[in-house]
Amino acid sequence: MPEYRAHFDATVSFVNGGGLEATGFRLDLPTDALDASDIARLFVRHLGLALVGDVTLANLSIVEEQHRGSRGVETAGGEDRVRRVVDLSHRIRAGLVTYPGLPAPTITPHLTREDSRARYAPGTEFAMDIITMIGNTGTYLDSPFHRFADGGDLASLDLATLVDLPAEVFHVSDAGSRGIPAEVFYDRELAGTAVLLHTGWDAHFGTPGYVTGSPYLTEEGARHLVAAGVQLVGIDALNIDDTESGGERPAHTLLLEAGIHVVEHLTGLGAVPARGARFTAAPPAVEGFGTFPVRAYAVI
Repeated sequence: MPEYRAHFDATVSFVNGGGLEATGFRLDLPTDALDASDIARLFVRHLGLALVGDVTLANLSIVEEQHRGSRGVETAGGEDRVRRVVDLSHRIRAGLVTYPGLPAPTITPHLTREDSRARYAPGTEFAMDIITMIGNTGTYLDSPFHRFADGGDLASLDLATLVDLPAEVFHVSDAGSRGIPAEVFYDRELAGTAVLLHTGWDAHFGTPGYVTGSPYLTEEGARHLVAAGVQLVGIDALNIDDTESGGERPAHTLLLEAGIHVVEHLTGLGAVPARGARFTAAPPAVEGFGTFPVRAYAVI
């Protein structure tokens, strides 16, 4: 179902004095069948403005564009939508390079179908294979043990913190800078949610371009998410941290120290709405291990 946004300039005056101007503002719309007065009301509701005397819009255009989560705007027909499951994981295969410098997975047979025929009844055969890989392969989750020697390992994680989480998706693929700041999160209540950062960088996965220029969560952004009480933070990019600024990893440190799971190398977040989906990313319960691939997905 198509989604629409309004692009406009706005001038607001208040009944008790003062005013507000906005240039190049963008606002989610429930439908494209709205006039300027309808959009002005949505604009006031989105900003939470009080005692508004007048709103004038200029240079107004309505375009088909993905919603970004404007407050007070519900997508029309939401209850009539068919339940969908969106796969958010990269496929793992032998030779896959997830993070340059880390070993690629190898897959070898333990028991071939041919050899198994001598062990089972006629017409019955099995294949058993061995995969050797680093935990940081494909789309994976970091537990606190990944960063801290005394942190919880994969086996210690509560499934309730990994399964069917309310997803808050931030579509920032058109952001003007690499670092995602705290201010991006100010308009939403995020306690107990999975915050998913859609940067669009997954388009470069598996190519040399994936390595440099990747978006990341700033230290201030991580501090805000910790204070907000989020359950999990995921990103569709090379790393939750800026790998080009030296060896410091403030986002990993702050999030994992607070017991907030980190999921890296997501893909397909563009198909998930800003609000309303449920997110799951559960790794196997491996003792003494900090990071492992997940089958991450969203239910819409």
